Amino acid sequence: MAALQVVRSEWTKIRSVASTVWTLSLAVVVTIALGMLISALSKNEFDNMSRNDRLSFDPTFISFAGMSLGQLAMIVFGVLVVSNEYSTGMIRTSLAAVPRRGTFLAGKIAVATALALVVGMATSFVAFFLGQAMLGEHKASIGDSGVLRAVIGGGVYMTLIAVFSMGVAAMLRSPMLSLGILMPFFFLISNILGNVDATKKIGRYLPDQAGSKIMQVVTPIDDDTPYGPWGGLGIMALWVVAALLGGYVLLKKRDA
Repeated sequence: MAALQVVRSEWTKIRSVASTVWTLSLAVVVTIALGMLISALSKNEFDNMSRNDRLSFDPTFISFAGMSLGQLAMIVFGVLVVSNEYSTGMIRTSLAAVPRRGTFLAGKIAVATALALVVGMATSFVAFFLGQAMLGEHKASIGDSGVLRAVIGGGVYMTLIAVFSMGVAAMLRSPMLSLGILMPFFFLISNILGNVDATKKIGRYLPDQAGSKIMQVVTPIDDDTPYGPWGGLGIMALWVVAALLGGYVLLKKRDA
């Protein structure tokens, strides 16, 4: 019963904060709109592609091109859900009402994860169908081999990005510090490490690089990644578990 009350309380907190609603809305719009744009451009450029590019052409993955920016909004959502109470000082009141810190954190993470999963799944399916509509004759069908897995995986990927951010925010407590680390990490550092020959083997084990494999249906001909879609998602899940454990341990040890 106590756990149910915590869940209800956290749901009330999330839906009453306008910034969290706006960030989720932004994640949806950016992911879908950019995916449609890149899909339309890819259709127009298909005839000019090299043979290797055509062999590696993945219409499903192209429709998720907007994830690169949409995930940043999911990061903001994850950080705000956890760290807003620290920035406002409400964390003291919350912990006084729920002294068991593990229950408090679990309730907050559970509600936010469920919301992120619903939004992520809806976004992934809409992005896929609208992206395929833009691709015309080059489109994939939801019934094709590996496509449904990739579309569902897209929703799971967006959810795990948000949950990972929640764990980091629980460790750092400050929204500015959390965003100051996560934004450059996912938007710049991860891309650099994943595209530079000297660091590519390290970059492929970062959460976004590994997790995004679940959205791929066609493997690029020059791809030597030592894991597949499910292996990549598993690596991302380990990052998420590590972040949540770190947040829990520090929440238990520190003062509010």
